[in-house]
Amino acid sequence: MDKCTFRWTRLCAPLLFLSALVLGLGLLTGGAGFGLPDTSTATGRAILDLRLCRVVTGFVVGAALACAGCALQAVLRNPLAEPYILGVSSGGSLGAALVIASGASLLTPLALPAGAFVIAALTLLLVCSLAQRAGGYAPNTLILTGVVVGSMLSSLLMLLISFMKSHTLHSITWWLLGNLQSTSWPLAASIAGLVALAILILCYEARTLDALSLGRETAYHLGVQSRFSFPLILGAATLAAAAAVSISGIIGFVGLIIPHVLRRVGCTNHRILIPAAALAGGTFLVLCDLLARTVCIPYEIPVGVITSLTGGPFFLWLMLRKREVPT
Repeated sequence: MDKCTFRWTRLCAPLLFLSALVLGLGLLTGGAGFGLPDTSTATGRAILDLRLCRVVTGFVVGAALACAGCALQAVLRNPLAEPYILGVSSGGSLGAALVIASGASLLTPLALPAGAFVIAALTLLLVCSLAQRAGGYAPNTLILTGVVVGSMLSSLLMLLISFMKSHTLHSITWWLLGNLQSTSWPLAASIAGLVALAILILCYEARTLDALSLGRETAYHLGVQSRFSFPLILGAATLAAAAAVSISGIIGFVGLIIPHVLRRVGCTNHRILIPAAALAGGTFLVLCDLLARTVCIPYEIPVGVITSLTGGPFFLWLMLRKREVPT
């Protein structure tokens, strides 16, 4: 057994066990109590189906956000980077809100992720274009440009919301807080396929991510053609984040917490880090959703609130650390 395989087994075997345990708890836990519903009745089967769809959606969204965070932190060489730092989240949110407001989301399950991805991709192209004109793809330039563009898109989203009718406003407001409730199997399957494609691309570019994390100049001397790999990796991260936003709304900090926790336990090789982040991110979000469903029964807290309450202190801890966080 080589060193890489040994590290994979040592890290991912416990993650697989933990994932199975948390997914099982997700199926057994609901607002009505703990345990499997009575599958001999139509109501019980419907409840079980809703729980299963919600758990699968949560796992897919968590995996997407965590893997996108891994890629962006490596490419930008910034330990605070996550899927929302380049304005991708704001673009995806605006695109999904436009689809919901127009009623196109009722026509096909692909309308929501398609709208989110189109606007998110255009946002990424705008950010990269502006950053290049401002001095190239320097990490600080990209981050600053992404923050400014993201703020502008968030303002456009608020403007759109201000013109919406009350019933549409309620659904979009709940969606913006981050939730996994209003999902369907066709939509979940579509999102899962897009996220799987993005993760496969990132796994294929694992060696490139290892090199880019050392700096673009070092990566160039190692034979990395960043002119081609850079847009491909950013595109895959954008696809994963946009797909997640389109189905769950804004859920922050998953892409920040998971990569750092995994790196703290010695997982720095992206051939291991990307699959491990998918497992850990999915498990983490399902666990947060369990808390959101059960901590204030009969009320339900948006899962985005739970991740923000968890990730906010973590973000501040990273900023206030005296020594640099390894990337």
